[in-house]
Amino acid sequence: MSGVSVQIQLAAVAPMLCVAVGSLVVLLGEVFLTRKGVAEARIGSSLAMLSGLALALALSAAVSAFSSSGPLVFNLGHPMIRLDTFSAFAIGLIAFASILVCALSVTYLAELQINHGEYYAMILLSATGMMLLVAATDLMMLFLGLELMSIPIYVLAGFDRRKLDSNESALKYFMVGAFASALMLYGIALVYGTTGGLQYSVVREAFSSENALAMTGLGLLVVGFAFKVSAVPFHQWTPDVYQGAPTSVTAYMAVTVKVAAFAALLRLLLEAFGSLSAELTGLLWALAALTVVVGNVMAVIQDNVKRLLAYSSVAHAGYLLIGFVAGGEAGHSAVLFYLFVYVFMNLGAFAVIVALSNRGRDCEEIDDLAGLARTRPALAALLTLFVLSLAGIPGTAGFMGKFLVFGAAVREGHAGLAVLGVLASVVSIYYYLRIPVAMYMREPSDVQLRQTSSTLEILVLGVCAVAAIYFGLFPNGALVDLRVLDWARSAADLRF
Repeated sequence: MSGVSVQIQLAAVAPMLCVAVGSLVVLLGEVFLTRKGVAEARIGSSLAMLSGLALALALSAAVSAFSSSGPLVFNLGHPMIRLDTFSAFAIGLIAFASILVCALSVTYLAELQINHGEYYAMILLSATGMMLLVAATDLMMLFLGLELMSIPIYVLAGFDRRKLDSNESALKYFMVGAFASALMLYGIALVYGTTGGLQYSVVREAFSSENALAMTGLGLLVVGFAFKVSAVPFHQWTPDVYQGAPTSVTAYMAVTVKVAAFAALLRLLLEAFGSLSAELTGLLWALAALTVVVGNVMAVIQDNVKRLLAYSSVAHAGYLLIGFVAGGEAGHSAVLFYLFVYVFMNLGAFAVIVALSNRGRDCEEIDDLAGLARTRPALAALLTLFVLSLAGIPGTAGFMGKFLVFGAAVREGHAGLAVLGVLASVVSIYYYLRIPVAMYMREPSDVQLRQTSSTLEILVLGVCAVAAIYFGLFPNGALVDLRVLDWARSAADLRF
């Protein structure tokens, strides 16, 4: 028998390798530093730095791939992973957001007295799964990436084992996540049974909308992703999990999981089911409308900041789905740009909550923020900026993201859905402004908030604040060469 030549391009999995190896180094590093008698505080900061280095290497590999002339495929004979402009854009965003979360976690975990190495290892393992998820061009690799992303986050949600809320958060997330994974796996089985293949290209050629089993499989895949992105009516887990998990973990879930899940869904629909855009539009339209309305209405009645931001996250999932409904280059690039700016404005809001935590107590209630403008004026101003950006006030990155999404919907004949999104955004202004009103127009509360912020917290807040303003004014770059809108358009131009 003649030998079979296998062509391997390791550069296609370079970002994932950097992060996966980094997780092992972090685990071994904690053992080594502990045996050397290094102080616990220094161990935590050292492991965070190692994690940031691994993620920075992944970011560098993604930037290099984005700038390269063509896509990289890990195994040319069995193309299950492809690193192209689309996956490189999403991987770079995931890596950068994870770096910010690692920096944000050091002081916060020390305050909770749970600054352990496995926290950073779980962050890195989950990030590896996210990167595989967005680079997958095969349904089996898609599922493996989804599980590698999800399982570490279940652990992170219950990382503060001493608190009942954290344990409850982990259990709820695990139960709902397992149910969503089962639905997706059943959907993959149905698609495989009706098309005879798992690769996106094979599915695209063999899939028939006239086959009831095939359409059922597609529906189950969409429903599974709807759970992950918190689309209504599959959003019920979101407020409880966001509230119970440690705030740094909530911040990580709120931004990176949404980026990975939406990017993977966009790639799946375009590459495997692109010819079914008309059949999918109705389903996505209903999901977008329900998610926008329910997310904003439920946020109005929340008094807990983390629950409010959870329903806000649900509403933003609806805005992103409007971009899916719009379709075309304008709609898809708007989705990618929206995901980019969403990372900074949402992570910034959670970063303020983290910076106010004191001796294991989170600042969760809106009443806890009363009079913050007098005691911590800088943090009050930053939180105001972030919630105004989330509301979509002109001059902020959030406004530019919504403008692009709604504009794409209008151009593609979905003006009614765009109007619904605008009206929902008007409603959101009410509940977002409740936070600045409490901070600036009420007397300080009796809650003892932390009066100092670490250097890393200030760095994260500064990056998020600059991004929330800069990309609202210059979405395609000015003063510095950050043409994010052009990058999003290039990434959305998938070739298959």
